[in-house]
Amino acid sequence: MQDNDIIELYFARDERAIAATSEKYGGYCYSIVMNILSDPQDAEECVNDTWLRAWCAIPPTRPNALRVFLGKITRNLALDRYKARTAEKRAGGEFAMSLEELGECVGQMDETETREIGASISRFLRTQPELSRKMFVCRYFYCESVADIARRFAVGEGRVKSALFRMRSKLKEHLEKEGISI
Repeated sequence: MQDNDIIELYFARDERAIAATSEKYGGYCYSIVMNILSDPQDAEECVNDTWLRAWCAIPPTRPNALRVFLGKITRNLALDRYKARTAEKRAGGEFAMSLEELGECVGQMDETETREIGASISRFLRTQPELSRKMFVCRYFYCESVADIARRFAVGEGRVKSALFRMRSKLKEHLEKEGISI
């Protein structure tokens, strides 16, 4: 089923929208959660919560890209669960590693700083080569492992690590040039 058809089911308040969404995007959303939480039970719960959030948001929202819309909901739910876990001192996995890597560029910040830095990172990424940009997003948005990124783009893990290191270094310089304190 096409995304527009699924969105129309949501607007018609037809419960088949959830089944169609789950069938088409269940694996995608599950992998996002697993990259962050590494727990199948938590992943299943977050994915189910994604369907509920989508049901509540559509309508009135009409997503331009359903996959991205669902990915963002899923990621935010997983991050909320991750924060709850770290409060309980039970965190780890690829998400923790990717945060640690970015820590040299971006430190602790409040909500306003987060938006400012997010906009700056977006500007920075638009200036980068496509492959490097995609690797960066896979690592730091989807929290994929270096091995998974290497397989996805058919390159060696060393190339991925080098590209990510260079991107972090360039990002740090970019943020400093924009006057964003680290």
